[in-house]
Amino acid sequence: MTTQTLFLDDPYRTTTTARVIGQTEEGGVIVDRSIFYPRGGGQPGDSGTLDWEGGRIPIATAVKGDGGAIVLIPAEPAALPPVGAEVEQRLDWDRRLGHMRIHTALHLLSVVIPMPVTGGAVAADKGRLDFHMPYAPEDKQVLEGQLNALVTRDLPISVDWITEAELDANPDLVKTLSVQPPRGAGKIRLVQIGEGKDRVDLQPCGGTHVARTAEVGKLSVVKIENKGKQNRRVTIAFAS
Repeated sequence: MTTQTLFLDDPYRTTTTARVIGQTEEGGVIVDRSIFYPRGGGQPGDSGTLDWEGGRIPIATAVKGDGGAIVLIPAEPAALPPVGAEVEQRLDWDRRLGHMRIHTALHLLSVVIPMPVTGGAVAADKGRLDFHMPYAPEDKQVLEGQLNALVTRDLPISVDWITEAELDANPDLVKTLSVQPPRGAGKIRLVQIGEGKDRVDLQPCGGTHVARTAEVGKLSVVKIENKGKQNRRVTIAFAS
């Protein structure tokens, strides 16, 4: 069972109808198309609600199932819509938009700290990246200024696709040491920030992003930590 990934084509879509194509033994709902992003790549799964004739359940998260399926996980055990039922998905939009803004901000962080990334995490109001580097950045204010300068340039963010062979021929596109782009489908999704001579970033990514960097909003560097001999963690958040 394969689920159509609507969130990749239109991350701003907040509602859609779908059909139930399966249920899991753990009480999850498999749909034929989804606006819920399934947990992966450091980004949490989306939450929201699922409505159908005669029922409604809150969705706590979404996860990847077998064979390209996306499984919607109810917030608590409940009666599920039957296989074949038409359902309406509705996102917790504020939470998703926070994920989109922070995920884009972390791409910008990888621009101002051009070092290999060893890990990361996205939340709705903050995020972090771990970098393989011998010394931590010395000045948080300088880092903050560089980040916000990229935000205020209002650079466009776009998506492209390349083949796995093209990625193999351009290994420097991959910034992450801990997570490799998913393979097997024959193509790799690239997220680009800026265009032409103003392009500042291009890397494989399956997450959701805003359309322009100005939508990220003003950022603050919360803390910089040593997490091992060669590992530095930088945490950012929306500026209050």
